[in-house]
Order: sequence, then structure tokens, then C-alpha cells
Amino acid sequence: MPSFAVILPAAGKSQRFRDPHYKKPFIDLAGRAVWMHAAEKFLGRNDCRQVLVVIAPEDREDFYRRFGANVAILGVEICEGGKERADSVAAALTRVKDDIDFIAVHDAARPCIATLWIDRVFAAAVQHDAAILAIPVSDTLKRIDANHCVAETITREGLWQIQTPQVFRRELLLKAYANRGKEPVTDDALLVERLGHPVHVVTGSSLNVKITTKDDLRLATQALQVLPKPKLDGPMHPFADNDLWR
Repeated sequence: MPSFAVILPAAGKSQRFRDPHYKKPFIDLAGRAVWMHAAEKFLGRNDCRQVLVVIAPEDREDFYRRFGANVAILGVEICEGGKERADSVAAALTRVKDDIDFIAVHDAARPCIATLWIDRVFAAAVQHDAAILAIPVSDTLKRIDANHCVAETITREGLWQIQTPQVFRRELLLKAYANRGKEPVTDDALLVERLGHPVHVVTGSSLNVKITTKDDLRLATQALQVLPKPKLDGPMHPFADNDLWR
């Protein structure tokens, strides 16, 4: 069975979330922190051997005060990130165990991920070396000028909205980050694309919400209630209903 490590970046500043007390991965969602909802879907899997949560250095004291017991019991690893998201992923890559075959990067602020979608993107990564979740764009897209007027209408044909997890064969992702350069990095797949390696797209779901604003948090509350349920014999985490998750 191929082995997977999962990196959960949670070191951003959450500026658009506009909460004076909590960054979006650490705020409560249906009784537990957002990052825990994201982590729990990976922790119980037989193929997932390592979960790394990346936090900002300035958050370390508060994070351990709030979640230290969870970290100890669940076996997640904590590492400190950098200024940009790619810096945080790069820091976590140095901590991935040597016997890991594939590395998945999943937004810590994307709590509504279902086991079914993880299964699909993991399987696609094993087959193609690089796979990401995405959904086709359904809305009309318009480019807006500096005066907030419509400059042009853009065809949505062939356009997809990218999600996470993004999953790569270990050697491929390490090579991609080694050749990162100084150009802006919007997601991990972009670095793999720059190597000329194809990235396979797996259809995700609009329920796989990334929390950016308070409205997203309300949507995530509803999405959690209608996520596809794993099979009874599927990989469930033994602490899923335990108070240690709260």
C-alpha cells in the first residue's frame, strides 16, 4: 500500500476573515476547531502515515495552550511556517519521513473534505504522480477595471476552480520546490506544472468549502451536515467523537 503524508498549512494571517481573536483555522466550527475537521479525515486512514500542521511562529504559544492535548493524543506534528504559503509547505517538506511515497497538501481552512474525495484524488496521484481536486466554473466571469466597471466577459469553457488536497509523488514535489525560483506561487500544482509534468484533475465538490470570510464559516456549518458518509468498513478515526477533538 502506498504511504501518504499530509501537510496542513495554517500559518496565514487570515486578514480577510476579520476576527480580532482567532485566525480562521483555529476558530470553532460545530464544536471543534476548523483545522481539526480537516485533520480528522486523514488521521484515521491506513495509508496516511504522517500529518503535519504548519503554524506561524507567533501562534505557537496560543496554539499549544488551546490544542496541546489534541496534538499529543492524535499524533499530529507541528512545525513553524514562513511568510508565504509556499514557505510554509517548504518547511513542512523537510519534516516528511523518508519512507513516505506521496505527499498531500490540504488547506487547514478547508474543513469539509469527505473521505470519498480523498480516496479519489489519492488513487489518481498513485496512477498519475500528480493529482488535484477541482470543480468546473459554473458562473459567468467578468474582468473588472480599476473603476469597478466591466472590462470584458471571459468564457468559462475549460475553466476549473482548484481545491485541495493536492497530491504528488514525493520525489516530484520535492523537485518542484527545489526549482521554485522567485515567481509567485498560488498553489503547489503550479510548481509541478512549471516542471512540465502533467497534473491530473479529479472532480471535487462545491461542498469542499475553503473558509476565507465569516460567510464561508456559515456555509461550512451547513456543508458538514450533508457530506458523503464513509462506508462502515472505511477508515474512521477512533477519536472522531471523543472530547479530545473539541
